[in-house]
Amino acid sequence: MLNAAQRRVERVCIQQLAQKYNVPVLTNYETTWYNSNTAAATILSEGKIGDLRKLVVHDGHEGPKEIGVSPAFLSWLTDPKQNGAGALFDFGCYGVDLSTWILHGELPLTVTAVTLHIKPQIYPNVEDDSTVILTYPHAQAIIQGSWNWPFSRKDMEIYGATGYIDTLYDDRDPGAKLRIRLPGQSTEHVEIAPALAPPQDNSLNYLAAVLNGTLKPQHDLTSLDTNVTVVRILDAARRSAQTGRTIHLAPSSPTEK
Repeated sequence: MLNAAQRRVERVCIQQLAQKYNVPVLTNYETTWYNSNTAAATILSEGKIGDLRKLVVHDGHEGPKEIGVSPAFLSWLTDPKQNGAGALFDFGCYGVDLSTWILHGELPLTVTAVTLHIKPQIYPNVEDDSTVILTYPHAQAIIQGSWNWPFSRKDMEIYGATGYIDTLYDDRDPGAKLRIRLPGQSTEHVEIAPALAPPQDNSLNYLAAVLNGTLKPQHDLTSLDTNVTVVRILDAARRSAQTGRTIHLAPSSPTEK
C-alpha cells in the first residue's frame, strides 16, 4: 500500500502527464448525471437560499454482498490494498466530489472521519460505515457513505443562510426531484428538476464533446482538477479514521499535516 507521500506523488504525476501529453483524465460518477444535483447547485449559486452553511450527502445501500454484486467486484471492493478502503471510498467519493464542485474546488481546512465495522462477519477487512466532516471558513460538509442503509440512496441536503434544498432519491427515477423551502415560504414544496443540457446530460455525450474539443473538462464533477482534490480529501479521511485525529489541509500547499 502506498504511504501518504507516495500517494501525493502519484496524484501529481497523473495530473502532470495528462497536461503534458494533452490526454483527458475523467472520473465518471453516477450522481454527475442527476438533474437534481445540478438544479440544487444552480439554486444555491443564484443566491436564492443565501450563502452556503451546511451540506449533507448520503450515499450507499444495504451492502455490496447484500445486493448481489459480482464475486470479482466484491473481492476487489473489500480488499483494503486494491480499493484502499471499504464504504469510505466506495460511497464517500460521491459526497466529496459534490462538495468540492459546489465549493468551487476549495480545499477544506480540516478533514475528520469516523468509520464503523458493523458487519465484520461479512466485511472482515474493511469498514462498512463512514462519516466524514469537512470544515471550510464559513461552511461544513458532512458526508455519510455506508453499506448499512436500509435501502439504496444517493441524496443531498443543502442548507443556506435563508433556505434549503434537498435532492430526493427514487429508485425508479433517481435525481428527478427536489424539496425546497425558500425565504418567505411557510413550508417546503417538491419540484421536478429541469433536464440537463447537452453535452453535459450523460456520460457519452460528455466524453464525445471532450474528445472532439468542444468541451474543456475543468472545475466540474468529472474533471481532473476536481478529482485530484477529491482524492486528497479521501486520503485525509482514511488517515483521520485510522489515527483518530483531525487532518489539517493547507489550501495553497501540497503539504498535509
